Amino acid sequence: MANAYKVLGQSNPSATTLTTLYTVPSSTSAVCSTLSICNTGSSQTTYRVAVRPAGASIATSQYLAYDVQIAANDSVLLTLGLSLATTDVVSVYAGNANLAFALFGSEIT
Repeated sequence: MANAYKVLGQSNPSATTLTTLYTVPSSTSAVCSTLSICNTGSSQTTYRVAVRPAGASIATSQYLAYDVQIAANDSVLLTLGLSLATTDVVSVYAGNANLAFALFGSEIT
């Protein structure tokens, strides 16, 4: 089994749209270590983070964070340690278009 440590996904999603940040490739598992959320705007906003097993439709039970407030010009680093299987999806949602998300971790093949 080979480990590849990398940036798993980066996104500046449209406002109020659930967006795929990362999907685990076929024949691969992943460990997500850190999620960075950066508010580049001059006003406070909110974010959401969900993990959708096998790419399932979004459900309330899948949220890790829901409408969490982030201050203007601020960043939040979440240390996660998520173990994901093939086709699992990390999704993000931004209250406005000024949030940047970056997910770091490793893929195991």
